[in-house]
Amino acid sequence: MEGGAKSNDVSAAPIAQPLSEDPTDIASNIKYHAQYTPHFSPFKFEPLQAYYAATADSVRDRLIKQWNDTYLHYDKVNPKQTYYLSMEYLQGRALTNAVGNLDIHNAYADALNKLGQQLEEVVEQEKDAALGNGGLGRLASCFLDSMATLNLPAWGYGLRYRYGLFKQLITKAGQEEVPEDWLEKFSPWEIVRHDVVFPIRFFGHVEVLPSGSRKWVGGEVLQALAYDVPIPGYRTKNTNSLRLWEAKASSEDFNLFLFNDGQYDAAAQLHSRAQQICAVLYPGDATENGKLLRLKQQFFLCSASLQDIIARFKEREDGKGSHQWSEFPKKVAIQLNDTHPTLTIPELMRLLMDDEGLGWDESWNITTRTIAYTNHTVLPEALEKWSQAVMWKLLPRHMEIIEEIDKRFVATIMSERPDLENKMPSMRILDHNATKPVVHMANLCVVSSHTVNGVAQLHSDILKAELFADYVSVWPTKFQNKTNGITPRRWIRFCSPELSHIITKWLKTDQWVTNLELLANLREFADNSELHAEWESAKMANKQRLAQYILHVTGVSIDPNSLFDIQVKRIHEYKRQLLNILGVIYRYKKLKGMSPEERKNTTPRTVMIGGKAFATYTNAKRIVKLVTDVGDVVNSDPDVNDYLKVVFVPNYNVSVAEMLIPGSELSQHISTAGMEASGTSNMKFALNGCLIIGTLDGANVEIREEIGEDNFFLFGATADEVPQLRKDRENGLFKPDPRFEEAKQFIRSGAFGTYDYNPLLESLEGNSGYGRGDYFLVGHDFPSYMDAQARIDEAYKDRKRWIKMSILSTSGSGKFSSDRTISQYAKEIWNIAECRVP
Repeated sequence: MEGGAKSNDVSAAPIAQPLSEDPTDIASNIKYHAQYTPHFSPFKFEPLQAYYAATADSVRDRLIKQWNDTYLHYDKVNPKQTYYLSMEYLQGRALTNAVGNLDIHNAYADALNKLGQQLEEVVEQEKDAALGNGGLGRLASCFLDSMATLNLPAWGYGLRYRYGLFKQLITKAGQEEVPEDWLEKFSPWEIVRHDVVFPIRFFGHVEVLPSGSRKWVGGEVLQALAYDVPIPGYRTKNTNSLRLWEAKASSEDFNLFLFNDGQYDAAAQLHSRAQQICAVLYPGDATENGKLLRLKQQFFLCSASLQDIIARFKEREDGKGSHQWSEFPKKVAIQLNDTHPTLTIPELMRLLMDDEGLGWDESWNITTRTIAYTNHTVLPEALEKWSQAVMWKLLPRHMEIIEEIDKRFVATIMSERPDLENKMPSMRILDHNATKPVVHMANLCVVSSHTVNGVAQLHSDILKAELFADYVSVWPTKFQNKTNGITPRRWIRFCSPELSHIITKWLKTDQWVTNLELLANLREFADNSELHAEWESAKMANKQRLAQYILHVTGVSIDPNSLFDIQVKRIHEYKRQLLNILGVIYRYKKLKGMSPEERKNTTPRTVMIGGKAFATYTNAKRIVKLVTDVGDVVNSDPDVNDYLKVVFVPNYNVSVAEMLIPGSELSQHISTAGMEASGTSNMKFALNGCLIIGTLDGANVEIREEIGEDNFFLFGATADEVPQLRKDRENGLFKPDPRFEEAKQFIRSGAFGTYDYNPLLESLEGNSGYGRGDYFLVGHDFPSYMDAQARIDEAYKDRKRWIKMSILSTSGSGKFSSDRTISQYAKEIWNIAECRVP
C-alpha cells in the first residue's frame, strides 16, 4: 500500500522497520520494540514504557546503522583521529537531540500520535545523564555534537558515573544533596561492548628486569569495561562515539571461601572498590581516601582510553603488515580537557616504554607530538596539585616517569635559558617543598604538550601574560586561543522552535543552523515592525512555557509580562550570585518604602537564580539559602508582589537550561573580571535574544564586540584594575557605597529570617585575612552594578528599543558556534580532516 492508504489506527502491526521514515512504519517499529525487546511487564504502554521500552529503541535502530557505517568508513579510510578526554560530559536528553539531528522529529511525533502518545510527553520521561557538573562538561558535549556535524573522525572518552555529582533538593535548610537516579532503570542509549575490556592497575611496585627495563607489578587490578553512546551529527550520516568506562572486578576476584565463612564484605572487597570508582563525580577529597579515589578515577580514565587507542592503532596498522610507532602521532591526536586527564602523559610513556619496548627519546617524541592541553581556569585552587606521597603510593611507575620528565626539563632550561634559573621553582613539575611536596599537573601538561590553549581571547591573554608567561618565553608558538562555542542545534534550533522558524523565515534559509555566521543578515531587519511583532510573540510563548514550569517545580506563580532576569551557573563566590541577591534585596527594600503610585512607575521583575553549590563549599551553600530565604519573604509580600518575585530554580541541568534560556530576557554574567575563563551560558542566552548584564570577563568581552556595545549592559572593574583594587582594600582605602551597607544591614536586621548570615557577610568585610576583605570585589562593583540595573529598567520600558536590542543580540552571535571552535581545533591543533560517510 502507498503511504496515503496506510491504516491510521492504534493497531499498527508490531513489525521491525528500523530505517523507515514513514510515520506508520515507525509506529510499527515502536510496537515491535514494545513487544519483542521488552523492559517492562507486557500490556502497559504509558509514556514511561513508550520512552524506555520502545521509542528510544526505535530511534537507536537508525543510530546503530549510521554508527556501524561510520566506523566501517573510518576503518577503510584510516584517517588521523582525535580522542577527546574529559572527566565530565553534560549531554542532556538524547531523544530530542537524536530526532532533531536525524531530521525525523515530525515523523516520530506522528507515529506516537497513532499510538495514542505525545512526543513531548514521551521526551519528558528521559532523565539527563548525570556525567558532569558545569560548563566544562557541557562544552565537551557541544564539541562532540560539532565533531559529528562536521564529519570529523573523533571520539569522546569519559567515565560512567552511576550517581553523578548529586541531585539538588531545596528544603527549609537550603540545598540538600541526594544521588542522581539516571541509571535507576537503565539508559537506552548506551551499548555495552563486552569485548572491549582493559586491565587497570593501582598500587604495587616497580620491578627492574635483567635487561634493565622496568615493569610495574603487584597491587590491585580492576577491569575497565566500555559503554558506547552514539553521537549523531546534524543532517549527516556520520555518527561518532562517546565511550564511557565502567570499573569492574572479575569473578575470580570474589573469594568464595571467605564468603562461605560469613565474611561477606571481605569476600567481595575488590568488587566494592571497583564500584567506588565510577560511583560519584568529584567525590569529596578532604580525606586521604577521598584524594586516592579522585586520583584513581583520573588514572582509570587515562589508562583505559590509552590502551583502547593503542589497541585500535595497532589493529589498523597491523592490517598493513606492521605498525611503525613513528606513525602514531600522524594517526592519533589526544586532547586533554583541563588537567583532570594529565596522567595520560606518564601513562602513554609507560605503555610505550614498558609494554612496547621503546626507548625514552622515541616515547617522549611520540607523546609530545600526540597530546595537546586545554586550560580552563586561572583560579589557583582549581589548578590541580597532587601530593607526591599519594602519587608514589598509587602510581609508583608514573612517579618515576614524572621525576625523569621534570629532571630533563630542568636540565634543558638550565643549559638553554640560564636566565630563567630563579623561575625554576614555579616552572618545574615537582616542587620540593619540604612540608608537602606536590606534582603540578598544569606544569606537566604545558611541558609535555605540543599545544596549549585558553578558551576565550581575554583568558588566553592572561595565560600568556601571567600564569604561563615564563613558558611562553621558552616556547612562544606553543600557546593558542580557541574561543569556546555552543551547538546551535540544542541551544536554539531544538529548544526554541518558534524563534528558529522566525529566523529561517526572515533569512529565507535554514542553513544558519550549521553556518551560524548567517545570523548577521538579520541586522538589516532590526527595525522592521513585522519582525518585531513576530519576535515578541515567540519570546512570549517561551516565557509562558517557563512560567508554567516554574509553577510546576517551585509552586511560585510568576507574571510573563514582567522582565525575566536569570542567573544560572555553578554557585561560586567568583561568579557573584551574592552581588545579584544583594541587588535584589536593595530593590525590595526600596519598593517597600514606595507609595503604591510610585511602585506603578517601576519595571516589574522576576529574578531567577539556579545552580548547584559543591557539597562541601559552605559559603556557596549559604548563598543558596539566602536566595531561598529572600524568595520566601518577597513572594509572600502583597505590597511588592506585582513588582518583584525571586525564585531559586532547583536542580539546574541541561534540560532545565533548555527551558530557562529561551524564556530569559536579561541574563547575568557578573563574575569578577579576570576570573571566568570563558563562560558558555552567556553565548546561549545571547543567541536566544536575551540581553546581558556583565563585566568585561571571559567571552563577555567578545560577545560585546560582536553584538555591539550599546546592546550590552556593562559594569564593574576591568581585569587589569583588579590587583590594584585588592591592594587598596588591604591598605584600608575602600569606601563602601551606602546602598551596599543598607542591603547588608537589612539582612542582619532579620528581615529574611533567623539564619545566621554573619559568616557570609563577613567575607565582604574587613580589609584582609582568610575569608575576609571581599576578595571578589562585590562591594567595589556594587554601585556600578546598581546603576546598570537602573539603565535596564529604563530600557525595558521602551519595547521597540528592547526588541531591537534582542534581535541584534541574536544576529551578533554567529561567532559563538562550537562548529567554528571545532574547525579551528581540527586545523590548528589536531591536524585532522573531514571524513564524510558517503
